[in-house]
Amino acid sequence: MAAAEVDWSERAGVAERAVVRRHLRRFAGVVPGTRIGRVRWPRRVPAPLAPWHYWWQAHLLDCLADAQLRSPSQRRAKAIAAMVRSIRLRNGGSWLNRYYDDIAWLGLAVQRAGALAGRCGPSALTAITHRLDEGWTEGGGGGIWWRRDDDFKNAPANGPAAILLARDGQLSFAGAITDWMAETLPDPETGLVRDGVRVGPDGAVRAVEPFIYTYCQGVYLGACVELAERDGHQRWADRAIGVVDAVTHRLATPEGVLPGSGGGDGGLFAGIAARYLADAALRRPELADAASRVVLACATAAWDGRAEIGGGPVFSADWRQSASEPGPGLAEADLSVQLGGWMLLEAAGRIQRVPH
Repeated sequence: MAAAEVDWSERAGVAERAVVRRHLRRFAGVVPGTRIGRVRWPRRVPAPLAPWHYWWQAHLLDCLADAQLRSPSQRRAKAIAAMVRSIRLRNGGSWLNRYYDDIAWLGLAVQRAGALAGRCGPSALTAITHRLDEGWTEGGGGGIWWRRDDDFKNAPANGPAAILLARDGQLSFAGAITDWMAETLPDPETGLVRDGVRVGPDGAVRAVEPFIYTYCQGVYLGACVELAERDGHQRWADRAIGVVDAVTHRLATPEGVLPGSGGGDGGLFAGIAARYLADAALRRPELADAASRVVLACATAAWDGRAEIGGGPVFSADWRQSASEPGPGLAEADLSVQLGGWMLLEAAGRIQRVPH
């Protein structure tokens, strides 16, 4: 069945129900009025508080926000508000940690959640945007650090920070971050965004980390699209066109499917790229065809390659391959991998629902 002939929103709902049933639980398994994501299914770790993956929780919250936009419900709105509170509780009563990328992801999720589930988490945005401001230095030509007391500045910290700050109305700061990314990170041969740079004690770039990850493309694209809509300068649209072209011709398969990056944190990478490709398709007419093609090709591959376990889908860590049944040591057991698949189907559903 062709991608356009299926109901991607319905399939996103199927993915949501599977992830929520398997992974969304009360904090520590018992605390009333809380919701937090179990990081593996079936669960391997007996201790209810271990391990803690802060930024996976941010993306679970973001996926719940996607679902609320797709099919609003009071029950889900309550779960969203409970999850915002629970992330802070699980994080020791703080919105922050030492990773600037983590807090930027949470800021994006809380920013959306607050609009969908009442006034939840306003103090989070204040704390997060203030911390991001502290993360900018002139070392390496600018940019925000990956984490405090480190020598690394990378796309996964700067991209989501720029998107969040642009949505918060801080266009000058968001523009400076995105300009730094444009001047520092794209590979001159392919146009794809590299992971980041190492900065020496003298403030000069001492090494470029050349790794190409799908989510680096997504967050750079997302920042360019956000600024193109809010600032209007032509450079943002031109850069967005460039990175979509690079993804289409240099990263995706000829059929348009993005590569996977395994389990763990890598399970989220391609889903994040799909989120911002869908956003670009819906907001920039010149990108609609190319970006939509990649998202729908990925969604078709992920759905066709799923395993049906216990009445619900399990998605592969690499959409180019069929999923394995989750178990110890397998990527499919990770919440991150299943969130990536769910996020992808929500992206496909948005493209199908919204005229562009």
